[in-house]
Amino acid sequence: MENFENKSGENRTELENLGEFGLIERLTKDLPVHHPESTLKGVGDDAAVLQIPEGHVQLVSKDLLMEGVHFDMTYCPLKHLGYKAIAVNLSDIAAMNGKPLQVLVGLAVSNRYSVEALEELYAGMKLCCDRYGVDLVGGDTVSSRSGMAISVTVLGSAPRNKVCYRSGAKENDLLCVSGDLGAAYAGLLLLEREKREFLANPNIQPDFKDFSYVLERQLKPEPRLDIVDLLAKLDVKPTAMMDVSDGLASEILHIAKASECGCMLYQSKIPVDMETCKALEAFKILPETAALSGGEDYELLFTVAQSDYEKIKDCREIRVIGHMVEKAQGCYMVPENGSLIELRAQGWQAFANRVE
Repeated sequence: MENFENKSGENRTELENLGEFGLIERLTKDLPVHHPESTLKGVGDDAAVLQIPEGHVQLVSKDLLMEGVHFDMTYCPLKHLGYKAIAVNLSDIAAMNGKPLQVLVGLAVSNRYSVEALEELYAGMKLCCDRYGVDLVGGDTVSSRSGMAISVTVLGSAPRNKVCYRSGAKENDLLCVSGDLGAAYAGLLLLEREKREFLANPNIQPDFKDFSYVLERQLKPEPRLDIVDLLAKLDVKPTAMMDVSDGLASEILHIAKASECGCMLYQSKIPVDMETCKALEAFKILPETAALSGGEDYELLFTVAQSDYEKIKDCREIRVIGHMVEKAQGCYMVPENGSLIELRAQGWQAFANRVE
């Protein structure tokens, strides 16, 4: 098990030694500019100066990650956390069929964190920005009475006629998803299990053998910007799209509600990796349950017209898992044997069972 306090090492620099502006300068030094045509001015002034590409619309999204709610520093390395904080925001732009261009980072931290710990966090952020060609153009840092909060705003763009909404699905459209599902939830279950073992016996070593894939899907997710590029290459514009952050069932219901459609999801078509299945066996959880309700997969769920089937049918990263129907038919999962199962949103709920 890894604790955030160990990240500071022997040479610990207190935040108060640098002050707000000194900390910002240290964390944001040597930031590259990946989009000089749209990032006219990044870090260093009161505001960034940006320009939307001609013929495009601007896309804006924001996520807030709270320690103890969205991440646990007992097992979440700071570099991975920084990477994930950026990645989950880029996924929102991908879900609109767009390209992320810039991010702004707001950070609230207590004095339990050292300057070196925050440098580790920002190293993960920079790594994700570099990997996906995104400019970190500003933000803010403030003190917190306890723990850490990370707020990331992402700005992107898309040609006006290429933007995808949740509301565009039509009856008979095919329901598709990228990659595989349930892995992030399986990884979380393993991490939480080992945390309990660690708290009971701090000398015990975590048992993560053969589960590197599901752990990475939880700690270091990747936004599926490659799917956006692939669909453009195939000349396919989804009729509706969103990312899978709260579980497949929840996202299908969002698209169905916004599009005023029903949906038939085929249980046998839900893609789940073999390592995910193996990890879930220990918790006696069915793979489809993890896929439907687990969340944090950050794959893309989208609908396409049936006329586009020939264009996508041979793509290994895209699976057709169902189809849209008229609203009156409702939203159901179709098992290989037995009666239809009504889809219910049982994934992450931001305000459920929380006491102030």
